Amino acid sequence: MGKRILVQRRGRGSPTFRASTHKRVAPAKYPPLDGGEARTLKGLVRELVHDPGRGAPLALIELENGREFYNVAVEGLYEGQIIEFGPGASNAIGNIVPLGEVPEGTLVCNLELRPGDGGKIARSSGAYATVLAHTHEGTMVKLPSGRTKLLKDRCRVTIGVVAGGGRIEKPFLKAGKRYWWMKAKGHKYPRVRGVAMNACSHPFGGGRHQHPGRPTTVSRHAPPGAKVGHIAARMTGRKEKKTVRRKGK
Repeated sequence: MGKRILVQRRGRGSPTFRASTHKRVAPAKYPPLDGGEARTLKGLVRELVHDPGRGAPLALIELENGREFYNVAVEGLYEGQIIEFGPGASNAIGNIVPLGEVPEGTLVCNLELRPGDGGKIARSSGAYATVLAHTHEGTMVKLPSGRTKLLKDRCRVTIGVVAGGGRIEKPFLKAGKRYWWMKAKGHKYPRVRGVAMNACSHPFGGGRHQHPGRPTTVSRHAPPGAKVGHIAARMTGRKEKKTVRRKGK
């Protein structure tokens, strides 16, 4: 009898598959809306810190009313910098303002999907969104994926581009570097192909040739021991090019 396959052991949640979240600094989110956001507050960037499992650095910001919070650091932000928080803030790097007050064409990050959720979009290193246009229904924003989305004017954003851009352009060079990077995120590394395993270790394993020997698309409701491959795939393989027949030929 073989041991449990990888997907079964991952679902059990042993320490091998858990991220060491106790080392993380804090969530990066704006303070909640409590009715006192009608005026502009000054904020001091206390320090820039590294958060394990996150590609971008974090900035500890202390507002003049004594409240502290962590936000994703943008390019050009430095310790000791004075920023502005709230409506009426200037269009300067690091300031946190409502989306409706940002000029068109400005690069922003850490956008809120709904006012008060703390920031959900464009938070990874080097990410940014572009303000396209203001309408009576809200503000049109171009997301990092290239899609456009209409957000409410009260959604808060940070002016600038998230720091740490170009991080993925540097190769790891050593397997150990990638191992610790994946471990901080709770991912198992290295990851062995199922066709390279024995038949007792994976449904695609066994045989002289590394070929699944069975359909690789499984049901979404398959049991954990068989839920490998393409889960509930609509289609697999390359798309067939449709030939358009012209009239008279």
